[in-house]
Amino acid sequence: GMRTTHTLTGLLFSALAFSPLATLADDTTLPSYGEQRQQYMDKSKQNAGKGARFSDEDRAIMKSSADKLARALPEPGLKVGTKAPDLTLKNAFGKAITLSNELNKGPVILVFYRGAWCPFCNTHLHVLHESLPAFKQYGAQLIAVTPQTPDKSAAQITEDNYPFEVLSDLDSAVMKAYQLYYELDPELVKVYRTHSLDVEAFNGPGRNVLPIPGTFIIDSKGIIRGMHADTDYKERMEPAEILGVLQMLQ
Repeated sequence: GMRTTHTLTGLLFSALAFSPLATLADDTTLPSYGEQRQQYMDKSKQNAGKGARFSDEDRAIMKSSADKLARALPEPGLKVGTKAPDLTLKNAFGKAITLSNELNKGPVILVFYRGAWCPFCNTHLHVLHESLPAFKQYGAQLIAVTPQTPDKSAAQITEDNYPFEVLSDLDSAVMKAYQLYYELDPELVKVYRTHSLDVEAFNGPGRNVLPIPGTFIIDSKGIIRGMHADTDYKERMEPAEILGVLQMLQ
């Protein structure tokens, strides 16, 4: 997949993400998305024998869709140094949340995810949830944006006990503003449905649309200071990388 990760100081940043600096003062190490993703993938392999696997034809359609998306959006997501577009969206319980208001409280980690149906999104949200105490040391809060309807988010928040806002982008305007929006290929929609994955059941009728998963670290002035977006939806920004960017904002 095409990967875009940008921060203001690239070299310092890559050193930071893997150095002791990325561990916290109290010696708790941040959870790793990569490790948890691997555990999930190992488990799915074990379970694949029991359930309906993707056929070779399914896989070919999935690969061709992925390749097409990577060509169409070679550098997804707004770049570091750009002003984050303001947004007002309703949270899972109908309350309007405005980014500029939230930035008055401190930096925001804005994370776009596909929906509660996506195991990689759930893995990422899980490690971000576990990392909240570390992010809070830098005055930062996490806000998630998804195309799914508020009732689907509410169920997810309740089940996973998420303390952060999950906002529904029901007209796709915010996904478009952050340059992450795309529409699913009709062939891919069919493959998903065969495997009881109905995106419209989450997003609403006629909305086979998704964001390329993206993470943006926005400083209190509203400038994007770190980001990661990748058309390969299995790739996500590690909590340690996010923390590295927050440390640079101090």
